[in-house]
Amino acid sequence: MSLRQRLLLLFSLTIAAAVAAVAWTVLVRIREVFNQQDQEKTSLLVSQFQREFQHRSADVASAVDRLANAERVRNMALELSQSSDAAPELTEAQALAIEVRVDFLEIVGPDGNIVSSAQWPARFGYPEAAVNGVGAQVFLKREDLPDGASALGVFAVRPVRGAPQVRILGGMRLDQQFLADLPTPAGVEAYLYSSDGAADAAASTQSSFDPKRLLGVNGVVANAARYQPLIDAVRRTGQQSSSIVYLTDRRDDSVSATVLPLKSEAGQVMAVLVVSASRRQMVEAQQHIRAIAYGVAATGILLAIGCSVWIAGRVSRPIEELARAAEEVARGNWDTRVDARSRDEVGTLARSFNHMTGELTAQREKLIQSERVAAWRELARRLAHELKNPLFPLQLTVENLVHARGLPEEEFDEVFRESTRTLSMEIANLKTIIGRFSDFSKMPKPHLERMDAAEAITRVALLYFPWKGTAAEECDVTSAGEQKIDCCMMLDTGPLPIDADPEMLHRALSNLVLNAMDAMPDGGKLTLSAKCLDDHIEIRVADTGEGLTPEECERLFTPYYTTKQHGTGLGLAIVQSVMADHAGTISVESQPGGGAAFVLIFPKAASTGETQA
Repeated sequence: MSLRQRLLLLFSLTIAAAVAAVAWTVLVRIREVFNQQDQEKTSLLVSQFQREFQHRSADVASAVDRLANAERVRNMALELSQSSDAAPELTEAQALAIEVRVDFLEIVGPDGNIVSSAQWPARFGYPEAAVNGVGAQVFLKREDLPDGASALGVFAVRPVRGAPQVRILGGMRLDQQFLADLPTPAGVEAYLYSSDGAADAAASTQSSFDPKRLLGVNGVVANAARYQPLIDAVRRTGQQSSSIVYLTDRRDDSVSATVLPLKSEAGQVMAVLVVSASRRQMVEAQQHIRAIAYGVAATGILLAIGCSVWIAGRVSRPIEELARAAEEVARGNWDTRVDARSRDEVGTLARSFNHMTGELTAQREKLIQSERVAAWRELARRLAHELKNPLFPLQLTVENLVHARGLPEEEFDEVFRESTRTLSMEIANLKTIIGRFSDFSKMPKPHLERMDAAEAITRVALLYFPWKGTAAEECDVTSAGEQKIDCCMMLDTGPLPIDADPEMLHRALSNLVLNAMDAMPDGGKLTLSAKCLDDHIEIRVADTGEGLTPEECERLFTPYYTTKQHGTGLGLAIVQSVMADHAGTISVESQPGGGAAFVLIFPKAASTGETQA
C-alpha cells in the first residue's frame, strides 16, 4: 500500500470514527432522554388512573351507602324481611340505579338471592355470591349481561340499615368511558384488557388471549396481538412489567409498553391496564441524527480525498521518487538523481540524497581498488599460510639427505628411500593446495543440461559408499579411521528435473558428503534426500555429527573460514558459487549436538511441453 493510499485510509478512518463516536453518543443520549420522558409520562398516567379509580370507588361506595341508609330502601327491606313475596320490588333496582347514577345495582334478599337487578331483571331469584364478602372497601367484579357479554366494574356491598339481612350491591363500569376520562399526556395511550368472564378468577386468569378484549378510548386496539406476550406474562405472574412492543415491522411504529395488573380482593388478576408510549419521535430523531452523521462522514471523506491528493502532491510524490531512486541505486545505478526544487524538509532530503549518490560515485572506484588490494592481500596471506606447512618438512628432508651423504651406503639408501617418500607426499599436498586455490580463482561457467537430481545423488553415493544390498536406499562405508558411517537415501519416486552442469553438481555434492563424513569421526548416519516442492527441487545432505553453533552457521560460507584443523576453507565457498551459477541457494540447518543439514534449492526445470509453449 502506497503512502498516498495510507494517508487516504487514515484520514477516512479518523473522520468516520470521530463521526461515529459523536453520532453514537448523541443517539444514546437521545434514547436515554426519551426513555426518561416515557417513564415520566407513564408514571403520570398511572397516577391519574389510580386517582380516577379511587374517585370512582369512592363514588360507588358513597352511592351504595346512601341507598343502604335511604328510608325508601329501609321500608322495602323490612317488607322483604316480613314477607316472602318479592314481586313488587322486581323493578325497584332500575329506579334506584338511575337515582344514584350507578351502572350496576342489585337488591339481594335475606336468602342470598337477587330480589331486583337493574342490569338484568331476569336474574330475579338467582343467588349472588358477591354479597358474602360484605366489607367497607370496594372490589373488582365481572358482571354478566343479558346479551351474553360481561362487563368489568367497581362494586361495593352494604347491608340496609335496620334490615341487615337485605343487602345492596352496586357498581360502576371500568370501560372506554373510564379511559376517556383520564387526562393522558401527548403520545401516550391507555388500554384496558379484561378477562372473558369465566366461572372463577383462576380460570379467567388462565384463559387464552383475545385481542378483541383489549380496548382503548376508540374501541378495539389495532395490532392488539402484539401486546399478547406482555399481557400474558402479567396475567400469569400478577407483577407489573415493561417492554418495547413493535406494532409493525417498522421501527418507528414501536411503543414502550407498561402493563399493570388489576386484582380482586382474593389477589387474582381481573384485568390489566396497558400504558403505551409511542417511540416514533425518538426513532425519527435517531434517524435524523444518523442522516446527519452519514452526510458529515461523506463530506469528511471527500475532504480526506482532497487532503490526501494535496499531501500526495507535496509529500508522497517526492517520497515515491526518492524510493524509486533508492531502488535504482540498489541495482547499481549510482548516477541516479532526484528533483530537489522544493525548499521544505522533502527538498532537503532530496538534496541530501543527491549528495549521497555523488559521494558514492566518487568513492566507488576507490572502494573497488581497496577491495581488490585487500582481496589479493588476503589471498596471498592464505596461500602463504597453506604453503608454509608442507615446505617445512620438505626443508627438513633435504637437510637429512645432505647429512646422510656421509653415511655408509646401506644407511644412506634407507634414509634416501624414507626422504623421497616424504618428499612425494608433501609435493602431492602442495599440488592439492594449489589446485584448490586455482579452482576457486577461476570457476568455469556451467554448461547446463537437463538431468534428474536423483541420478546425481545416486552417483555421489556410489562413489563413496559400497552398496550394502540391492536396495538403493541403504549403503555403508568404513573410513580410514575405522569409523562406521551408514548412508541412507530418500528420493521421491517421481522425476526431479533440473537444469545443471553434471560435473559441477557432482563436485558440489561430493564436497558436502566429504564434509559430513569429517563431521562424524566416531561414525554416524548420513542422509541424502531429494523431493519436489511446487516449482523447485530440494536436496538435503544431513549428518549426525556434533553440529554447529549459530555463529559458525553465519560464517560457514565465508571464503577461507573453516572449522577443521586442516583445510583451506574454500569447499563450502565453492559450493555456494556453484549454486549461484545455477540460480539456486544453499543454507544450513544445525544446532550444537544435533547434527547439521545442508539444504540445496534448485529451480524446477520446465517440462518439454512447457518449454515449447
